[in-house]
Amino acid sequence: MTVLVSDTSVIIDLERGDLLESVFSLTVDFAVPDLLFHRELAGPLGDRLVALGLRVEELSSAEVQGATALRRADATLSLPDTFAFALAQGRRWTLLTGDAGLRRTAEAHAVEVHGTLWVLDQLEGEGACSLADLAAGLAKASGHPRCRLPKAEVTARLNRYRR
Repeated sequence: MTVLVSDTSVIIDLERGDLLESVFSLTVDFAVPDLLFHRELAGPLGDRLVALGLRVEELSSAEVQGATALRRADATLSLPDTFAFALAQGRRWTLLTGDAGLRRTAEAHAVEVHGTLWVLDQLEGEGACSLADLAAGLAKASGHPRCRLPKAEVTARLNRYRR
């Protein structure tokens, strides 16, 4: 089974769009490193994610060493993000991120990487939710003041979903 390792930004985008239940119906597994979970997701949202099927993964000692080395080499990346990267890299899983720096790091190390809009494409492709729900979810997520999704790509998808 394909495993997608997510950073917090993708999860927050999907939660803001009320798409979490649909996302966890996809034919993939979702995982986060335990450090990221405990620092950024613990509480009601984290409980909900685990109930939906989120895997909280403990890193091996080699993966922890890789994460801390990456953090020392690139202080612009947060420690939870370096743990997500190390988990994806170490297990040859796919990384989901909304962080440009983390995306560049993944690409530089040949780690498959995607973002929120790719996840929406998977929802559309698998028919995991209606186009109306995708449009409503994307409009809600992209309308949030802290949203960093690319406007042109958001507009293109909204137009496609609303046909």
